[in-house]
Amino acid sequence: MATYPIPVFHYKVSWGTSDIGFSEVSGLTQEHQAIEYRDGLMPGTTLPLKRPGLKKANNITLKRGIVEKNNDLFDWFNNNKNIKNPAELDRRGLTISLLNDAGDNVMTWNVLEAWPVKCEGPGLKASGNEIAIESIELVHEGISISTT
Repeated sequence: MATYPIPVFHYKVSWGTSDIGFSEVSGLTQEHQAIEYRDGLMPGTTLPLKRPGLKKANNITLKRGIVEKNNDLFDWFNNNKNIKNPAELDRRGLTISLLNDAGDNVMTWNVLEAWPVKCEGPGLKASGNEIAIESIELVHEGISISTT
């Protein structure tokens, strides 16, 4: 039987015990910054030594259609706006799971200590015929990836 790559359209986003439907998830990117080093005893034509530096993770953006009387993303963003003590931030663990045709997890991204830094409403236009989409941008303290 042939094995095919998993399509990107079947996934779920969870925090706590709640699964939340989003139309788009982006920013699941991590990288190691490279440190280049040369000392004065290295010959002039020698390339610098490269060592791993700090690990960096991009912000995660979640998008979904606006539903009446459902302001949970905006409320989360608003709850953090006047906090002076970082320990009081409403941080949440987030799980993003890529699913196969049977609905089983194939790959999971566990996002640590996420909190919103940007909340964006839809672009409104009188001649438009699109769904109203809201987005929230999250910062976090790292992503771990697991496969099953």
